[in-house]
Amino acid sequence: MKKSLTDSIEKRILFEDNHLIAINKNWGELAQGDKSGDESLVDTLKSYLKEKYQKPGNVFCGLIHRLDRPVSGVILFAKTSKALARMNNAFKEREVKKIYWALVTNKVEKEVENLEHWLKKDPVKNKTRAYDYEVKNSKKALLSYEGLVSKNQFTLLQVEPHTGRSHQIRSQVSYAISPIYNDVKYGSKTDLPLGRIYLHSKQLSFKHPVSKVNITIEAPLPKDPIWDLFS
Repeated sequence: MKKSLTDSIEKRILFEDNHLIAINKNWGELAQGDKSGDESLVDTLKSYLKEKYQKPGNVFCGLIHRLDRPVSGVILFAKTSKALARMNNAFKEREVKKIYWALVTNKVEKEVENLEHWLKKDPVKNKTRAYDYEVKNSKKALLSYEGLVSKNQFTLLQVEPHTGRSHQIRSQVSYAISPIYNDVKYGSKTDLPLGRIYLHSKQLSFKHPVSKVNITIEAPLPKDPIWDLFS
């Protein structure tokens, strides 16, 4: 692995110990390999850990949770199978607090609100539709949001999902407020390049799977003229 890649990964590490590693994901990066064949963060981190710690043979790096490819922010990986199993269970039992920042172009009428919808995924279009009522093969989705500040034409939302559904924030925010900026899949109209949406995984809080110490990991916003308005 090139030294420049090692340096770039180290600059993006938000937390690391013997059990976990968290990185600030760039928009456009794959968390885990898919049919595109593009290199994923799992692969990159395996190479990074192998070189940094001079590990022989295969290196373990398990993806604990997912972020959509166009989303940026903190993403957590396990360096041991024990940590992976325990953190997977923590996410399943909703013991992990997730905070996202999202930009929309509509004014928010209510500063704080809880959203409850039923989401149904279309696997062909890789898109999730929100309903106000239960439909066949739908799953209940809960989140809360707060309007933090408005600048220019943008409103910054702080979003906390309480369930872990596919495209949950993108779908619910689009349905109830307006599409997240540059999220063309969910209705945003923009001239910006595709492959990035203004949704950022800002913070993860959880109990460490081994030490049981409370951990909070926060990711700075991407360097970008629009996000810079809120830095």
